[in-house]
Amino acid sequence: MFSYPFNLYKKAYSGLSKESWYLSFVMLINRSGTMVIPFLTIYCTQKLNFSIVEAGLIMAIFGLGSVFGAFFGGKFTDKIGFYYLQIGALLSGGLMFFIISYLETFLSLGIGTFILSMCNESFRPANATAIAYYSNEKTRTRSNSLNRLAVNLGWSFGGALGGFLASVDYHLLFYVDGFSNILAAVFLIKLLPAVKNSKTKETETHVIQVQSPYQDKLYLAFIILTILFSSCFFQFFTLQPVFFKTEWKLSEQFIGGLMAMNGLIIVFTEMLLVNNLEGKRSPLYFTGIGVIIAAFSYSILIFFPAAAWLAILSIIMVTIGEMIAMPFMNTFWMGRSNDRNRGEYAALYTIAWSVAQIIGPIYGSFLIEYGGYQLFWYFIFGICLLTAGGYFYLNNLNNKREFKQVINMASS
Repeated sequence: MFSYPFNLYKKAYSGLSKESWYLSFVMLINRSGTMVIPFLTIYCTQKLNFSIVEAGLIMAIFGLGSVFGAFFGGKFTDKIGFYYLQIGALLSGGLMFFIISYLETFLSLGIGTFILSMCNESFRPANATAIAYYSNEKTRTRSNSLNRLAVNLGWSFGGALGGFLASVDYHLLFYVDGFSNILAAVFLIKLLPAVKNSKTKETETHVIQVQSPYQDKLYLAFIILTILFSSCFFQFFTLQPVFFKTEWKLSEQFIGGLMAMNGLIIVFTEMLLVNNLEGKRSPLYFTGIGVIIAAFSYSILIFFPAAAWLAILSIIMVTIGEMIAMPFMNTFWMGRSNDRNRGEYAALYTIAWSVAQIIGPIYGSFLIEYGGYQLFWYFIFGICLLTAGGYFYLNNLNNKREFKQVINMASS
């Protein structure tokens, strides 16, 4: 009776390197303390008495810092390797969480948030390069999913704990987040040996190789679509919690529970889902499918009245969309990179999400301020549908180009 599901999980997790497991464990420790960001807009509006526009600008500043962190993180990853950059990012980010807990004016919090984000986001290109280094083409999507599993398991714990801590004292969120960053750095040093050269261990064959991601036109189009979609997805962490709090009158504990539910669903189902889908269709196809599902999760907030069960349904749907889209988005960009430029490809992908962190809160807060939440959710719904169509178009374009290349190679 229980052997069949056990075998499914065993198959999904088999073949991954021990280093991939170590990286995921470090990520689990780090993300178990991740509780500041989803409550930052509530903290700004409820405790510091910022307006919704000011709170949105703080989140935009966080995104601006992410752009700088991702750009320089990618550059330094290709130069000094992913190992030392990850450690430096975790330690500096942990310190900044402690510092910004004492910043209460708009200017000081904006500056502190920018520096914090720059430190934190420099971690992501290095971490993505490490995942590629410790995996191969056959295990890459599942290695990314394992890392996401760790992120979301930590997110589940951190979200639930964050809701409780926020109801006691918002400053506790910053303290726990800072401590978890530093602890993650300690485990990284203990578990993984220093790696000075972050080039891949084996030569892999790619359909397309370019010297720079900025010369890869298809990839640049993918980046634009990713910015649009991720600006919508980030509302889950920024303005959607405020919507649940102020419009649907849900408590911080319940909102924290929603965050935890998102992570738990991913933990128990994403690896099975990815293992079942991997190799059946192209990464861009599954990305488009995931974005469509996410779009309809936002439609619930448009067409239905306030209800706790509808909030749960919305989170379930956006989680399903996330589980389908995001692992294959990572697979797509990794497949277009090589051992000479993977850090820059990772940086540009990270920058796309960082830019979304800038524009999402800005346009979202202004839409809410001057048009209300109804207009805001209609806009998010429409952007998601538009980007899904864009991913499908790029998929068809990419398939045609690959087919032509195969024909040319055969004829030559």
